[in-house]
Amino acid sequence: MTAQPPAGQHPVGIDELLDKVREGLDRVEAEEAYAADRAGEALLVDIRYAALRERDGLIPGALVVERNELEWRLDPQGSHRAPEATSHDLRVVVVCNEGYASSLAAVSLRQLGLHRATDLIGGFQAWKAAGLPVKQ
Repeated sequence: MTAQPPAGQHPVGIDELLDKVREGLDRVEAEEAYAADRAGEALLVDIRYAALRERDGLIPGALVVERNELEWRLDPQGSHRAPEATSHDLRVVVVCNEGYASSLAAVSLRQLGLHRATDLIGGFQAWKAAGLPVKQ
């Protein structure tokens, strides 16, 4: 026997889910994320897994937190928080490889109260394509 969705709900595909969660995000382009980082107005958080970081490089100054640790490291009230997780007002820009997983991650951070969390449109690949700094 398979579980059925609650009455009145239907299964949602990932494309529909992404469209829905992105409606509530003020997603940023690479140049805007770079400027916000340089001005000290945002914390860039790279959630890519190690093999991608090793292959493509890193965004200088970005906090590296793999996706499975994100909520624990960014929760300002958490016992395992990163030193950078100073308040719920922190503007966090989540960066994944191509800008898909980061949207879901940003929504999860918003559920923790990080109301300014968002993500980078196109992810690290867009950052790199824009010619922004990358270190190997």
